[in-house]
Amino acid sequence: MQQPELVLNTENNDESPKKRGLKMEKLTVQDLPGVGAATAEKLEQAGFKDLLSVAVATVGELVEAAGFSEAVARKMINAARDNQKMGFETGTEVLQRRGNVSRLSTGSRNFDAMMEGGFETGAITECFGEYGCGKTQIAHTLVVNILKEDPEAHAVFIDTENTFRPERIQQLCKGANIDSAEVLNRIKTARAYNPDHPMLLAEKADTLITEQGKKVRLVIVDSLTSHFRAEFIGRGTLAERQQKLNRHMHVLSKLASTHNLCVYLTNQVMAKPDQFFGDPTQAIGGHVVAHASTFRIYLRKGKKGSRVAKLVDAPNIADSECAFEVTEGGLRDVN
Repeated sequence: MQQPELVLNTENNDESPKKRGLKMEKLTVQDLPGVGAATAEKLEQAGFKDLLSVAVATVGELVEAAGFSEAVARKMINAARDNQKMGFETGTEVLQRRGNVSRLSTGSRNFDAMMEGGFETGAITECFGEYGCGKTQIAHTLVVNILKEDPEAHAVFIDTENTFRPERIQQLCKGANIDSAEVLNRIKTARAYNPDHPMLLAEKADTLITEQGKKVRLVIVDSLTSHFRAEFIGRGTLAERQQKLNRHMHVLSKLASTHNLCVYLTNQVMAKPDQFFGDPTQAIGGHVVAHASTFRIYLRKGKKGSRVAKLVDAPNIADSECAFEVTEGGLRDVN
């Protein structure tokens, strides 16, 4: 009797083909209809390493990646979607899954309270503001705090502005009374030099988890739009820039959701020339970045060297703001 195409475990013949087909933990891309070893290698090189990546792909993307016919590509996508159970689920199921979400502390009680416990895993948190407002300081602090909390955790730091400083990590570790050498060994950092490089590094972060087995809890991109501003100049290149930004944000969003990690982005700002009243500061990236970020925080300089963080967008938290200061030991509340 011919077995269904997606069934690997046939020991229990009492199960229906549908139930056996949903055992996605035993399936790989090579188990999809029309895919052999050579084709699976092509798909993997193109970034389709698991069934989820195939399930969310378009027919055109698979045709371009491995030279399938449209019919075969469509059959593969449908099979992957059936296996991944990509349909509706109840609110109760979502609530239960939300129980796996953890929060990363900033070190400031006021800041953590504003975020209802800290920066969420499984989400993208974006901080934007002018230079010197504390964006990179928050990044370094988050790294040390999460690595102190979880001895097995790793952090990824994608550096586009040459802002990562191991000396600052050492300072923060001294304040937290932990071994800085051990913490630095658990930080994976890379310098990006053009707009495509951070996108590649974000995909490499996925490889660290899936192939090397690293427990990555935090991915930092500092900053998101630096190279995009330098590479794409003028309104004539705006559409291409936004498309690339959109793709980059979706890769980061998938990374956060798939591996339940926190993605922290810093973003640059510009001054709106037509803003005659109020604060003219506006984040770069437009609606593409705004919609893709789960939480958006506006940072600005406060009085006497303090910083002010204002939560301007969140799906479940009311807008609010808090004051903090950057010290040698990390972020602290303003007295």
